[in-house]
Amino acid sequence: MKFEEYDIAPEIIRSLTESNFIRPTDIQYKSITPILKGEDVLAIAQTGTGKTAAFAIPVLDILHEQKKNARRADGIKCLVMVPTRELAIQITEVFDQIGKYTKIKTFGLYGGVEQAPQIARLESGFDILVATPGRMFDLISQGYLKLHRADILILDEADHMLDLGFIKDIQDVIKRLPRHRQTLFFSATINEKIKKLAYSLVHNAIRIQVSPKDPVAKNIDHAVAFVEMDDKRFFLERMVKENPESKILVFVRTKVRAERVMKAMERAGITAQTIHGDKEQQDRLAVMQKFKSGEVKVLIATDVSARGIDIANVDFVINYDLPEQAENYVHRVGRTGRGTQKGHAISFCSTEEKPVLAEIESFLDKPIKVMAINKADYQETLDFAQDQNYDLKALLREVDEFEQKKKGKKK
Repeated sequence: MKFEEYDIAPEIIRSLTESNFIRPTDIQYKSITPILKGEDVLAIAQTGTGKTAAFAIPVLDILHEQKKNARRADGIKCLVMVPTRELAIQITEVFDQIGKYTKIKTFGLYGGVEQAPQIARLESGFDILVATPGRMFDLISQGYLKLHRADILILDEADHMLDLGFIKDIQDVIKRLPRHRQTLFFSATINEKIKKLAYSLVHNAIRIQVSPKDPVAKNIDHAVAFVEMDDKRFFLERMVKENPESKILVFVRTKVRAERVMKAMERAGITAQTIHGDKEQQDRLAVMQKFKSGEVKVLIATDVSARGIDIANVDFVINYDLPEQAENYVHRVGRTGRGTQKGHAISFCSTEEKPVLAEIESFLDKPIKVMAINKADYQETLDFAQDQNYDLKALLREVDEFEQKKKGKKK
């Protein structure tokens, strides 16, 4: 089935065609029709399968038809709650892209930037609000934001929202919405906690589950390489230099390590940028834009950004450090191989990280393919590196000491 065969507005079909959206992905095919019918939907699908468009397309069509027949502006009609700033920005861009020939206006609301311009935008009026809970409740409490006409609620990345402790925020916002509303609940993973929340919000929901047996999308080739902690920097350098035209997204454990790995790449003559929670929002936006445009080929990120990076044509994901939470492996590698594209992910696993690898493989319910490296190839990689004489062990000790000091201050 093609998008043009759906009973949706020609303005939306036009934008989809221009964006080369010809046929729906599985999650889109299963979600669009029930959403158009006004059904509640509980959808579980892997990251990178097109979840955003699965709800954006039908919601835009519903609101477009309402607006054509409305005599006056009716306030915010749809609220999309998301866990992170990056995700709010990405989803707003998708609504803007698909709805550009309609009169539907979308606004992304998140913290880390000045309130005044956001308040001015609120007063100008729009139809769809994509928001993180913190800033949204700030503006509700100040009287700038009202949700009593928002009769469509979308929770995206619901599992991550629960991980971040947003369950009370979700419950609080429900009290401000119309009792009779359409609720769309999208999540990459499902467990008892998520089920309990989902069924407390939806009514006779259509349940959709795509590829539940393998949480990693089939078009992502992912493998693990056994590399000692002190040698990871050399393997990353070689990977980047042997793929000079590729976009490479590197995940590390902490903000400090992100900056240290970037500096190590710079010493090897490689331009890289970092994105993590300590950066100002405008800096994060600028970095994302450079990576998206290809001006910067290597982006080093922490898990706080794992779900907000929805950028086309990421060729490789490198897990420089294995994630501390097994399910974050799925979200990290899902940054490549988006939609129907092929992607590659490589995880560097040191001896001390093998227990973490075992947890990840247990979560996936199968072993990760091993990228075999013989002794000669391993030594060749160390010889390949330009910066062998740098005292990396001392650097890592410095990082660990810095992190311990930070923990001590928090106590």
